[in-house]
Amino acid sequence: MKLFLLCVFAVCCGSLANPITNVPTKIQRRKLQEVLRQLNEVKSLQHNETMLSAPPENIEDCCCLSALQCFQRNLNEHFNMAEKKQQKLHRSLTSQITVKGLEFCSPGTNFICQNCSSHPKVSVQEFFNRLESLIQRAIVRLSMD
Repeated sequence: MKLFLLCVFAVCCGSLANPITNVPTKIQRRKLQEVLRQLNEVKSLQHNETMLSAPPENIEDCCCLSALQCFQRNLNEHFNMAEKKQQKLHRSLTSQITVKGLEFCSPGTNFICQNCSSHPKVSVQEFFNRLESLIQRAIVRLSMD
């Protein structure tokens, strides 16, 4: 009995030590749908004329994580992250579940992605549209699995 309990304890601790490696597709999809809801809330509040660097909608699969980081960086630099809705969106975008949902590239694939600052500058509305498109692309991809 003690051996059984030790084994159960070891399995539980092991799964807590690295919880993201085997996140089920369903959980990733739900997280990305949550990101979309939060994005739409934040998007409706933005009415400024700032121009932001944004990756294109047709970004290569292996550059989706790089694109996500670019969106995160721009949100951090150009929006009031003290506001609750923006904070929630930023937390969701940096969540390991979200990151895992946008990991389209096979491990070990060598691919060079464009630097965030080298992407063309677009309006705030277009910035959010492109972020939304990236998240929707991930949801569709996860739905096919």
